Amino acid sequence: MRNPIHPPVPGSEAGRLLQKRALAGHEQLDMLRAGTPEEISGLRRLVRESWQRSANLLANPDVPEAPLAMDRDELEDYRRQHPLAAIMPVIRKLLVQPSHDSGLLVAVGDDVGRLLWVDGDPVMQRRAEGMMFVAGADWSEASVGTSAPGTALALDRSIQISGAEHFKRSVHPWSCTAVPFHDPDSGAVLGVVDITGTETAVAPHTVSLVEATVAAAQAQLRIERLQLAAAVREKPQRRSSISAASHTLYRNSLQLLGRDQALLSIDGRTVSLSARHSEILAILCSQPAGLSADDLCAQLYPGDGSPVTLRAEMVRLRKVLQELSPEAVPESRPYRLPVELLPDSGQVLSCLQRGAHRIALEIYKGAVLPRSEAPGVVQLRERVAHLLREALLSDGSVDSLLKYAELPEAKYDVELRLAVLKLLPPRSPKRAAVVADLERIDTELTA
Repeated sequence: MRNPIHPPVPGSEAGRLLQKRALAGHEQLDMLRAGTPEEISGLRRLVRESWQRSANLLANPDVPEAPLAMDRDELEDYRRQHPLAAIMPVIRKLLVQPSHDSGLLVAVGDDVGRLLWVDGDPVMQRRAEGMMFVAGADWSEASVGTSAPGTALALDRSIQISGAEHFKRSVHPWSCTAVPFHDPDSGAVLGVVDITGTETAVAPHTVSLVEATVAAAQAQLRIERLQLAAAVREKPQRRSSISAASHTLYRNSLQLLGRDQALLSIDGRTVSLSARHSEILAILCSQPAGLSADDLCAQLYPGDGSPVTLRAEMVRLRKVLQELSPEAVPESRPYRLPVELLPDSGQVLSCLQRGAHRIALEIYKGAVLPRSEAPGVVQLRERVAHLLREALLSDGSVDSLLKYAELPEAKYDVELRLAVLKLLPPRSPKRAAVVADLERIDTELTA
């Protein structure tokens, strides 16, 4: 079969031919930088396309180690709060424990490719440290190029990468299988589960094994959410202790960043809100003490808002929330939320206060409700964007600044790109792209 989805059986004639062609392809990597990936023959299509993305993202195949994205304190704090922490017992039972004497490693990463847990065969763990396949390292395509964890996230599908198919040359002795992990309620990608090792890591049965484990873990996460939601409803007087116990299972959250319509999740159930309801909850989240009708009107409507119009809108919002969770229905006099919602914009601000700039940038998917003209939303949007930009300019790495430069709000940010040039070594291959971007800005602004 031409351009198969999965690599041939390791050790077979087809498998040996695949490795020979992949090694030959590495001698032609300059073609990728010239934008002609079709000239590299013999690669599976998904690998060839991943190599192209890797080259476009300026991943360097000759750097032996993956970059460390989080230090120990950041990592501990981040994974303690991450939803995948709740399913680690399932992963350990089904994958980690059987791998200890099998020459395999099991890694669980977040939705942007940072490894949060790496466990398995102790000997292999020590070997993997040489290429920084460790907890806290960034294994996204942007950082290390083609690998099972990064490419599975890029394509949102199960992936096997065999030996020399890896973009980074130091990873050629390894093979890996990875499967994305989806939120059982919203369907959003929460992370990735990966098996890494020698040729056995891409054996035909490995994909089925990892997919079955992920399915079991997703089902377990859903069950635990439902159980905790029921406990909250049945015993409201113990809500605080139950909430603490369920901290890693779910949070009542509000996704505002880069979205015109917010995504609200309460007690494991998720709903997409209208633009106006998104604005109301964004404002109320930023004012936990509540707002009077006049104050909420002033923050919600750009002109002269009518309390009558606001009341009608609140009636509609209450109906939506009543179906989602009766306990979340907003109170009045003042208008306030009876349950704690964690907006993603608040997560960004919290990370910035702790100096965790890289985590803040990963959470930041774009401006807060970018099309909203509600004064309260505009104020929140500008505050989050300003604090993130200033934090990165004062203490951000080159990679963080370049990632920020990809955001729509940074399209014409000359100061940001000049800051990148100051940090880059004189002979860095990344300088050319930054200079070209500055020339683009000059051309577009003076046209």
